[in-house]
Amino acid sequence: MVYKKLSLFFIFVFINLISCDIFAYDPEKKIEGIGNEKEIADYILNNIIKLYDVPQHGLLSETYPINPNNKVDYLAEGSTQNHNQEVSFLWPYSGTLSGAVALYTITKNQKYLNLLEKRLIPGLEKYFDESRFPVGYQSYPTFAGHNDRYYDDNVWLALDFCALYLSTKDQKYLDKALEIYDFIYSGWDEKLGGGIYWCEQKKTSKNTCSNAPTVVLSAKLYQLTNDEKFLSRSIETYNWTKTNLLDPTDFVYWDNVGLNGNVDKRKYTYNSGQMIEAGVLLYCITRDQNYLTDAQKTASGTYEHFTKMKPISVGDAVFYSDSPWFNTILFRGLKALYKVDGNKKYVQTMLENAHYAWSNTTDNNNLLGNTWSKKSTQRYKWLLDNACMIELFAELADIELKK
Repeated sequence: MVYKKLSLFFIFVFINLISCDIFAYDPEKKIEGIGNEKEIADYILNNIIKLYDVPQHGLLSETYPINPNNKVDYLAEGSTQNHNQEVSFLWPYSGTLSGAVALYTITKNQKYLNLLEKRLIPGLEKYFDESRFPVGYQSYPTFAGHNDRYYDDNVWLALDFCALYLSTKDQKYLDKALEIYDFIYSGWDEKLGGGIYWCEQKKTSKNTCSNAPTVVLSAKLYQLTNDEKFLSRSIETYNWTKTNLLDPTDFVYWDNVGLNGNVDKRKYTYNSGQMIEAGVLLYCITRDQNYLTDAQKTASGTYEHFTKMKPISVGDAVFYSDSPWFNTILFRGLKALYKVDGNKKYVQTMLENAHYAWSNTTDNNNLLGNTWSKKSTQRYKWLLDNACMIELFAELADIELKK
């Protein structure tokens, strides 16, 4: 027992030494202003590690402060377990990982790679389930038993590992992306003519959120490996998603189609955002103009569908819908499109939204809620609503808007 307590003590000290080495920041000195995007992203990352830290697990909490009413409810195969949520689900944790990856990709600052390799990726592996084949990441750490495994949760991680491989040329990251790719395509079958399910344990629908980013992943794996099988898969999945889930009236994507053929016509920014990025990538690879035209039509439709004039401290301004992480994923597509066609309208609005939110809507802990146009009344600030802003500001720092 003494040995166990000492071990936990040294783990706690080690984690805090890493944090002290990487995060020498002053929480009282909030950084603001267009042109300071990298510094803002760094500040938000620091703040998250400080406030959401769960040192006994080396992970992060779902909310700050911790919501005592949160329960673990993403349960595998009808499990009836029901216990308090000690740490975050995989989805918001992966949002933090994506932010750190974006900062490293943009800056090549070793401190972000150190954070990834010494803390965030070791933490991620606590969600890795090797007891079911193919292996993959589950929605809650394995110390709590089996939990659902979502194909979309996994694809976001595979995209991060592709980015890390591109930045570091470390083969282990490409190997991990390929391992996840195998898990994702284990969710494809010929019901409805193809497509990937949303959840391994709930094979009732095939969703844009599991298929669209997989198009992007497959295209990026083709770029990294020159293996034609990835390009073929990317095009096949693109065509299936467009055929089954595109609203032809506005070129915005619906959410999912059930195995009974009924389409869930709800629309979310990130679904269309990933199909925009997919179209741009396939255009860049194949030079088929149709892909770029698709991306431009969906970008225009998405802007019209999801933006609204909202009152702000002085006057009114155009804002994307109240879904910060969804909008960050949308920005991946808008940024890719801007780099090809130079139309700054969509990225300019995102830039202005992000800065307004950061300068005007944070609470006393400099945390954001789920809306960018006004202060949130949420007591418990969700990790993902804040983690996504690391990526968004880092990616905004990587573009120069044309006059």
